[in-house]
Amino acid sequence: MSDVKLHVGTAEDMAKRFAEAWHKAEQGQDVQESHLTFLDLDSLLAALTNKRMELLRHLHQQPARSVAALARGLGRDYKRVHEDVDALAQLGLIERNKTMVRVTVDEIQASLRL
Repeated sequence: MSDVKLHVGTAEDMAKRFAEAWHKAEQGQDVQESHLTFLDLDSLLAALTNKRMELLRHLHQQPARSVAALARGLGRDYKRVHEDVDALAQLGLIERNKTMVRVTVDEIQASLRL
């Protein structure tokens, strides 16, 4: 597992991080960075709600065999947990296959640019 850095910033910020990683790779440096950039704070907070953070913490401690098992473990409605799992998987924070639902990161760091 790895860490992921969340940013609130612009497309230019994303491009700058990409270019920096590209230059490191060109120089032969190992680039093991994961970044997610949201264009505004509202988007970040909509993506990482309190329930989704609770879900991530739970899965970090106990990977689940299925979304149904995860919903039972959280004491939440299956449909809502399924929606949250889909959203977090699209962000790359959760991996889901036929036998397991698990978190793909150990730590999430957030950075807000003023």
